[in-house]
Amino acid sequence: MLEDALKQALHLTDDALQAGQAEVMEVRTPITGELLTKVMTHTPEQLSSAIGDAHQAFLQWRTVPAPVRGELVRRFGNTLRAKKAQLGKLVTLEAGKIVSEAEGEVQEMIDICDFGVGLSRQLYGLDIASERPEHKLSERWHPLGPIGCITAFNFPVAVWAWNAALALVCGDPVVWKPSDLTPLCALACHGLLQETIAEFDEAPEGLSRVILGWKEIGEAMTADRRLPLISATGSTRMGQAVGAAVGGRLGRSLLELGGNNAMILTPSADLDLALRAITFGAVGTAGQRCTTLRRLIVHRSLKDEVVARLQSAYQTLRIGDPRDADTLVGPLIHSHAAEAMADAIKQAKEQGGAVWGGGGATGPGIPKGGAYVHPAIVEIDASAEVVGCETFAPILYVLEYESLEDAIALQNSVDQGLSSAIFTEQFREGERFLSPAGSDCGIANVNLGTSGAEIGGAFGGEKDTGGGRESGSDAWKNYMRRQTQTVNYGSALPLAQGVEFG
Repeated sequence: MLEDALKQALHLTDDALQAGQAEVMEVRTPITGELLTKVMTHTPEQLSSAIGDAHQAFLQWRTVPAPVRGELVRRFGNTLRAKKAQLGKLVTLEAGKIVSEAEGEVQEMIDICDFGVGLSRQLYGLDIASERPEHKLSERWHPLGPIGCITAFNFPVAVWAWNAALALVCGDPVVWKPSDLTPLCALACHGLLQETIAEFDEAPEGLSRVILGWKEIGEAMTADRRLPLISATGSTRMGQAVGAAVGGRLGRSLLELGGNNAMILTPSADLDLALRAITFGAVGTAGQRCTTLRRLIVHRSLKDEVVARLQSAYQTLRIGDPRDADTLVGPLIHSHAAEAMADAIKQAKEQGGAVWGGGGATGPGIPKGGAYVHPAIVEIDASAEVVGCETFAPILYVLEYESLEDAIALQNSVDQGLSSAIFTEQFREGERFLSPAGSDCGIANVNLGTSGAEIGGAFGGEKDTGGGRESGSDAWKNYMRRQTQTVNYGSALPLAQGVEFG
């Protein structure tokens, strides 16, 4: 049972808490702000021990054939299938996501396990034509080592799974530091994986480790040379610190950071389709996705109609307890997020913006103690400074444009470069948006929104988004090291480039 896995993972007892043997981490639900439980954080010494366990596991796991490693991931995927609803409830309770989105996040975990199983038979290298006679030249991929994974609150289970499923298939253990806002989700996932590992004869025990703590634990992870790759999801500021620390020891970093995503709405757009995409993109997960739609770039001829229709659509959104089936907008993660939203709206007004909506949400069906807000629509000039700043809340800035070139320039004008979209019925406009002169983001969509990526495509972005790629495509190469191999099967020793050394 999921409850049993969670209890096993909550391995530090109440006696230890009372004895003050480590720092206490309070776990609260954003639904009401109530205290769920207290857990113990880990010390730097415990982190070092966990990394040591992972390293020892790596020495064994790297020699296990990749298809056998894939079998472990297949079994874990089946475990997740059986626990989908239960784990989804925990995501809702701890992260505040509505039930559909919470279960959708668990489905992402299942999907990446399926992807990893297929990948376990496709870790392909290359045969290369050698310029030297009787030589064989090839490239081969080998397991990299223990992976450090740092995740954010808004996807408390899926992002770890993106990393863990591929890392395990590639021969790497995972040391996971989850957000201090969602430790229970991490402990539950770790517990389920540990149960799967315990029943798998070829799997060493140290393949998975969860470390709870704050900034200092994350800094210790990034500094440890035994973790050759740090995969980190969070703010751009956090990513800059991680990148500098890992780069300073010449390690690898995989960074998934800010978004500030935009959609272009052209005169030919199917507005009914677009409005559905805009609404989900802007208010889904209460605006707390890295792919949330934050800037709507609308042709001047459409702006008044689009804003009016969005206002009507927003008025039908049910805000409240995310556990209720009819709720579409749950709480922000905490009161600080609501304060940041209020501050951004204040700045927008000061910079000439016309604000509709926003502010706290109260009333029947809205639990007391949570940070519930009305999504906001802000008509504002594209040059306003606040537009370039990403606020993790449901604020949609509406900008207008005249030519497609202007719209694309606005799309690309911010520091971030994660997800982007255009709605158009014109073939040339869609292709221009996807061309080298179009969107500069890692994700570019035509006639769908910015939010809701599939497992099969590599996920990530450019510029201040960090440049990382997780999930599908060839993202598995992040978790492996490439080796160029040359074999001389002849009796002579010809040198490359025709060099003579007599």
